[in-house]
Amino acid sequence: MHELRIVDVRMKDPDLLGLIGKLDAYLYGLYPPEEVFGVDLDDPDLRDIHFAVAYLDGQPAGCGAIKELDGKTTELKRFYVEPEFRNRGVAGRMLRYLEDKARARRYAVIRLETGGPQFEAVAFYKKHGYAPIEPYGEYIGCPSSLCFEKRLEG
Repeated sequence: MHELRIVDVRMKDPDLLGLIGKLDAYLYGLYPPEEVFGVDLDDPDLRDIHFAVAYLDGQPAGCGAIKELDGKTTELKRFYVEPEFRNRGVAGRMLRYLEDKARARRYAVIRLETGGPQFEAVAFYKKHGYAPIEPYGEYIGCPSSLCFEKRLEG
């Protein structure tokens, strides 16, 4: 039996930074730089963002965050699971954990952006109740962006 723990972390957590570095390397292999939408962790105005890291048997396995868009809507950001930990329930548990955090903060909707080349991610989000929406915010006009949202019920 494997132990999966999900831990809230600060923006500069070394395990989080390591996972985000791997996510960025993956994304820059798929998309041109102008189509990679990360989070500037050095932005002094960055607030209303909540990061978590998933550990499987003590190893950092994945990460994710929710970031406020407005008083009723949050966005799933920096969601990533290491390839060797995929298909072991990490992504599903991490997604539920972040959705529960969003509910606790009284958000009504959670949105996200991914891209067509990430077909596994698209299937994963649809399986978990996310519906396609028109691009929003910084994703408007980005040819590779696919946006989704899910209504959060109490």
